[in-house]
Amino acid sequence: MPLLDTLISPVSALLDRIIPDKAQRDAAKLQLLQLQGTQELQTLQTQLSAIVAEANSNDPWTSRARPSFLYVMYIIILCAIPMGMLSAFRPDMAKAIATGMNAYLEGIPDSLYTLFGSGYLGYTAARQWGKAKGTDR
Repeated sequence: MPLLDTLISPVSALLDRIIPDKAQRDAAKLQLLQLQGTQELQTLQTQLSAIVAEANSNDPWTSRARPSFLYVMYIIILCAIPMGMLSAFRPDMAKAIATGMNAYLEGIPDSLYTLFGSGYLGYTAARQWGKAKGTDR
């Protein structure tokens, strides 16, 4: 809600000029802040409900997607060990492999990296929310 955040301060300053009575002015500001909290809460609830619905899906493709991707990331990280060994004996080959991997990874659009990061952060938030609420184990 960046738009709402940018509007709160100017509207609050405008209320200071329009409403001369301090009690009425404070009540109007309180209502403005309550509106902000309500809209942000509704937005957050909408986003989290979609993430929780996906996490609770009985579809095996949906439920295995995140763990599978994590396993792929673990394999990529663990590949550093044999690459280190390879670089000790065949540094030219290790450099060529690393150059090829870097070229491939740089070809992936930034929006895809953002999508993966957002998905995992959202999943983590939904799991934590479910655990705090007591619905997830």
